[in-house]
Parts: sequence; structure tokens; C-alpha cells
Amino acid sequence: MKPTVSLIGAPTDIGAGAKGARMGPEALRVAGLQAALEVHDVKVEDLGNLTGPANPWLPPEQGYRHLDEVVAWNQAVHDAVHEQLQAGRLPILLGGDHCLGIGSISAVARHCRSAGKKLRVLWLDAHADFNTNTLTPSGNIHGMPVACLCGNGPQALVEIGGTVPAIHPRVLRQIGIRSVDPGEKRLVHEAGLEVFDMRYIDEMGMRHTMEMALATLDDNTHLHVSFDVDFLDADIAPGVGTTVPGGPTYREAQLCMEMIADTGRLASLDVMELNPALDIRNKTAEMAVDLIESLFGKSTLMRAGAAGR
Repeated sequence: MKPTVSLIGAPTDIGAGAKGARMGPEALRVAGLQAALEVHDVKVEDLGNLTGPANPWLPPEQGYRHLDEVVAWNQAVHDAVHEQLQAGRLPILLGGDHCLGIGSISAVARHCRSAGKKLRVLWLDAHADFNTNTLTPSGNIHGMPVACLCGNGPQALVEIGGTVPAIHPRVLRQIGIRSVDPGEKRLVHEAGLEVFDMRYIDEMGMRHTMEMALATLDDNTHLHVSFDVDFLDADIAPGVGTTVPGGPTYREAQLCMEMIADTGRLASLDVMELNPALDIRNKTAEMAVDLIESLFGKSTLMRAGAAGR
């Protein structure tokens, strides 16, 4: 039996370097996300949008831009996501910028600890997001969520889920990475993150990449996907503030999502960094909805026994 999906909007660009991601939740709604999921017999409840402080658009202080506001938004996200998980629902966080992954994944990790479940996090992104306030060239906290989740960040953020670190690096699989700052790269290696960058995907293919990223999942595993839309190649997804050339193609991205769906283990999802202000006729939102559909059963598979045709 498929769980009820709860849509949670987080309309903020508080951690980003460009304004506009605050409009992401509405763009996904306009692109028909709820109806697209309901086609696949998924019960969907749209809980509307969370509220939080406005973006003051100030320079960084001690290496962080808008830290207090980022904390407030992530606390709201944490509480909303945790509440839905405890109610047995599958939360989809509609971002907003990727700093919100701190609150979302902290909530998922907290839920897994209380439920006695193993956690696997797939971080689909062009960026490793493992910066710190001493390494960041910008102070934008959307470049720091993975570091914060692994315990390397300001106390107010690393403690949101009640346990420090919120997650161990071994639960993470980063896919599609192709933009990492030099100091950040050193920290990623020191932490032991498992990274399937674009060179790996180019050499080994998306199928092998996903087989590795999804290896050892079992019935007691909670699978969380944190999908930054800049994971995709900018040619097919221009509506993001941090486009990086050379990302997965449409078919590669579809295969990625379909293989996640095949596990039957997806239990929570973030959709981050969609920026309609930079998009072309909502093209990127429609692409994101198409890929989210694949996570919930839409398939191009034509072989006998294929589901979701």
C-alpha cells in the first residue's frame, strides 16, 4: 500500500546567492505535481507553505549569510517533515534553496533513530555542498548543508535534529557532482563521502552508478532523495541559480529515478533550487515534475511485466 504523500512548500531563497527559489513551490504546483502523482494512484495532500523570515539580502557575517534566518527556516522544515513522517506519510519538501536540506534530513534521521530504521540519502546535485564558513567564497549556506548534517557547521544548525552529527557520511551517496571548491574537495575526502561524480557516470554509465548507490538497501532502509534541480544538465533545466554544464541528460536522469522507484524504498524527498525567475516558460518545473513522476511509478519500460506504463 502506497503511503499518503504530503506536499510541504518552503518558499525561501534565504541560503542562496540568487533570488527566485522562493517561487519554486508554486512553479511545481503550476506544473501539475499533485495531479501527476495522483495518476499513479498516490494519495496526495498539499499542506501549503511554511512561513519564515524574509530574505534581508545582507553580506556574510563570520562566513555565513543570513544565519539566523536560515536557522528559523530549517527549524520550521524539520518540524513539518518530522510530523509527517511520524504520521506515516511520505513528505515531499518543495524548495526553496538547498540549505533547507539541513532541516529536512535532520528530521528524517531523527525519525529513523526512533523507528529503528537504517538511512540511505541520495544527494542528486551538481555541487558537493560541503563548504564551511572558513572555506566558502560567498557565505551562502546552500553550499554547506552536507557539511552541517555531518556535524561541521554552526551549533544552531548542526543540532536541529537533536543529535550531532545528524547523519554519518557513510549513509550518503552523492550523484552528479561536477563543481567542488578546492578546500571543499579536501574535506569531502577526509569525511569519506561516497561520490559518483560526472566523470564516474561518463565512464561507468548511470545504470552502474545507481546499482552502486542503491546497493545493500533492505526492507528496513528508509531511502531519502534530496534532488537539487541543478543536478540536471542546464540545457534541459535552465531554471536554477547555479547551473553547471555537463550534467545528466534527460534519459540518464529518467533512468536514475526509475531505478530508485524500482527499490520500493523511497520514503521522503526534497526538490530544491528551482528558480522560476531564471526559467523559460516553466520548462524546468515541468521537467522536475516529470522526473518526480518516475520516482512514483511512471516508467518507459516496455518489457513484459512493466509497471506504470
